[in-house]
Amino acid sequence: MTSILQAIIMGIVQGITEWLPISSSGHLVLFQKLFGISPPLVFDIVLHLGSLLVVLLVFRKDLLRLIKGLIQREKTSWNYFFWLIAASVPIALVGFFLNDLIKQAFDSLLVVGFSFLFTALLLLLSKYPQQKTRKLSLPAIIAVGCVQALAILPGVSRSGSTISIGLLQGVKPEEAARFSFLLFIPAILGAMLVELPNINQLPNLTTLLIGTAVTILVGYFSLRLLLKILKQQKFYYFGWYCLVMGVITLWLA
Repeated sequence: MTSILQAIIMGIVQGITEWLPISSSGHLVLFQKLFGISPPLVFDIVLHLGSLLVVLLVFRKDLLRLIKGLIQREKTSWNYFFWLIAASVPIALVGFFLNDLIKQAFDSLLVVGFSFLFTALLLLLSKYPQQKTRKLSLPAIIAVGCVQALAILPGVSRSGSTISIGLLQGVKPEEAARFSFLLFIPAILGAMLVELPNINQLPNLTTLLIGTAVTILVGYFSLRLLLKILKQQKFYYFGWYCLVMGVITLWLA
């Protein structure tokens, strides 16, 4: 059973680590291993629902602009929409065919440790983007989609890896972040749909609501902070944190 205190703590962890490029799944695995807390599946799904609401809130103008463009049959909007779909294919395939293997990865601190190190590498490399600024292109979309599929592994930051790949391709930080977080929407919806049939117990409604509220509140400010850090070109700083976390996790393993 998940207590209110545990719900608050996990909401804070989810709200911070989902958006800052340090891997929410990696931190939640460590949290559960160290404190012996294993919340019911539905609680994890609801926390991710809170994260989804944060994206919809922060990027509401971009979403409304995209929807309006689709309705008006604007070519650029439809291209962007198809790019989001295309970049979602790798994670859908990995999640569908390798679901059991991925679940095993969540029980291995070795996997988490090396995944943290992989995230650290991408973040540190993002300090050295291509000098020539480029718009989103098909090769960049494919690369972002593939690295998002790897982010299913605990310890690989979804935001960190996808934004870093965009930066390394020469995409502007604001555009790389926008695409990464809009891409989060189909990814998290798909994950929630896959896990819904596996729910076998419902925790206290008050606990669910508190955890979700904390996730939304903390997540909103965390995402705003990340966007500010990107503008200041200090995104790669998080690489050093992930490097330390990787070493600590491997030591614990």
